[in-house]
Amino acid sequence: MKTAQLVSFAVIVFLIGVNDVHAQRDYRTGIGFRAGPMAGLTVKHFISENAAIELSMSSRWNGSIFHGLYEINNDVMKDSRLNWYYGAGIHVGRWKLENNIHPWFSEDGSYTSIGIDGIAGMEYCLVDAPISFSLDWKPMFNVINKTRFRMDDIGLTIRVFFGQA
Repeated sequence: MKTAQLVSFAVIVFLIGVNDVHAQRDYRTGIGFRAGPMAGLTVKHFISENAAIELSMSSRWNGSIFHGLYEINNDVMKDSRLNWYYGAGIHVGRWKLENNIHPWFSEDGSYTSIGIDGIAGMEYCLVDAPISFSLDWKPMFNVINKTRFRMDDIGLTIRVFFGQA
């Protein structure tokens, strides 16, 4: 039942985000590093004036996780350098559990998990340099293997961007 509710939420967020907002982005593609509980590399590419695809590879719990997110970006107070964004996507991860590192798990071993993600955050692009900073919250729900909801992923991302929008 919880899985169906989360999928419904992701669909609603997507449908609300498909609106006609005409913002002008400062960049087309940005590559950077996200620091936080799930630190790693990230690439954000705008597919329209306010919609972007973000792909990331993170590391946590003796493993790796790959995220694919669809994001809607909106200006804050008509300033194209400051925007807020939200979206949803999926993840696939592979971890190796060890009781001495992860005392909340009762078993050792490796597993692969697939699930859904949400994201909400704010981004600021510098005026005189092709650099942006963002702060976001990325909850995730494992649907396949180790089913659980994680809400502790708050991260700071620094990106270098290129390709003016």
